[in-house]
Amino acid sequence: MIDPEIGFTSDVIRDPKRFVGRQDLIEKCIRSINSKTGLIAVYGKRGVGKSSLLRQIQQIALGDYTIAKYSGLRNLIPKKPRRYLTVYYQCDSIIKSAEDLLSRLCNDQNDEDGLLRLVPDDGKELVEFNRGKEVELGTDLKVIKWGTKGVESSKYARVVEGNITQTFRNYLDAIVTHQVKKKMNRDGLLILLDEFDTIADKSNIGSLIKSLSSETIRFGICGIGRDISDIVEDHNSVERMLEQGSVIVNPMSSSESHAILNKAEELFKGDIKFDLDVKDKIALYSDGYPYFVQLLGKECVVCASAQNKSIIDMTILDQVFDRIRKGDAFPTLESAYQRAIGESADRQTLLHLLADHEEEKSIFAEDVGRVFLKNVREDADDFDIKHLDQVLPRLVDKKFGPVLVKTGERQGIYEFSNPIFRLYCRLRNF
Repeated sequence: MIDPEIGFTSDVIRDPKRFVGRQDLIEKCIRSINSKTGLIAVYGKRGVGKSSLLRQIQQIALGDYTIAKYSGLRNLIPKKPRRYLTVYYQCDSIIKSAEDLLSRLCNDQNDEDGLLRLVPDDGKELVEFNRGKEVELGTDLKVIKWGTKGVESSKYARVVEGNITQTFRNYLDAIVTHQVKKKMNRDGLLILLDEFDTIADKSNIGSLIKSLSSETIRFGICGIGRDISDIVEDHNSVERMLEQGSVIVNPMSSSESHAILNKAEELFKGDIKFDLDVKDKIALYSDGYPYFVQLLGKECVVCASAQNKSIIDMTILDQVFDRIRKGDAFPTLESAYQRAIGESADRQTLLHLLADHEEEKSIFAEDVGRVFLKNVREDADDFDIKHLDQVLPRLVDKKFGPVLVKTGERQGIYEFSNPIFRLYCRLRNF
C-alpha cells in the first residue's frame, strides 16, 4: 500500500518545496515583506490555498527564499532582505472580539509560533532554532531552557491587570526593544493571523492594527473574502496601509492544477504516475481549486494502491468518480450534503440545479460564483419543484451549513459559501 500523503495533503502546505504555482502572488509577497511598513492582507474564497500562501509569507519573512528560487523569482530577492521574528496564530469562531483575540495572543504558548515565547522574562535563555526538518534557512526564537540569566520581567513586559490591550502593547514593545533590535538583530516583528474572518466581532481591530503598526511591528491577516471590507469591519482604518500588501488569491490556472499532480509524481519517486488525460480531467473538475485537486489525487492513489497499480489511468479515475457519485469518497463533504438536503427530494434537486448549470445559462457569474435565483425558477418548474421558496431556506440557514450566503448586492443573489462543496455536488448523483 502506498501512503497517499506522500504526494497529496488536505492540510496547509508549509514546505516551500511542495508549494507549486502562484508565481504572481509570490512576487507580491516578496515586495510586500520588503517594504518598511504596511499591512499584508491575503483573501479569497475557501479552498484556493490562502493559508498555504500565508505560511510561505512567514518563511520569506524569516529570510528563507526557497519558494522564490523554486518559482523562478531569484532575481527579486533583495541583496539585504528584511528579516522578521514571526508570530503565527489561527483564529476561530470562539474569538468574539478584539479583546478575545489579544487575550489569546498574549497567552499562546506554542513553541514555534506563539507570541509568549518571544516575550523576554526573568531567567529565560533564548536561542535561534530551525523551524523544521524541511526548512534550512527559516530560523526564529524558542525558549529552550530556564536559568538565572536575564533581567526582571517587570522591566521587559509588564502585565496590566484588567487591560489586555495595554498588556499586548507592553509585550510588543518588550519584544521589539530586547529581541528584535538587540539579541536577534532583526528588522521587525511580523504577526500573522490566519482565518481572520472567523472572528465574530471585528469592530475596532482595524484601528488597533493601524495604531500598532510601524517599521518594526507589522501585521498580516488572512481570511475568506472578496476584498478587505469582507474581513476587516472598520476597513477604512487600514486601506491606506495596503498599497503593496493586498494579495487576492483567485482559483488556479489549469497549468497550475497540473503542476500539483506533477509535484505529487515527483514526491512519489516513480511509484505513482498519472496519465495526461487523467490530469486534464482532474484539472477540469477541480475548477482551479487546489484543495479539490489534492482530494481527487489522494483518492486516486488510494484506489490504485488497493489494486496494486502504479499508473492512474481513466479506469481508476472513473472508479473514483463512481465512489463520489454514490457518496462513498469524501465523508466530510457527504455529511454536509446530507445535512443540506435533509429529507427533501425537491431540495436535493434544487441543490444540484444550482451547482450543475453551465455558465451560458446565466445561473453563475463564474468570476465570483454568484447564484441568480430568478434564472433557476424555470428549470425548477421543469423538474417539478413546485415550492422553491419553501425548500430554499434550509440552504441559507446557518444551522445546516449554510450552503448559500447572500452577497449583499440585491435581492435574490447568493453564492455558495464553500466552492469545494459546489464542485462535490456537481459530481454527486441525485
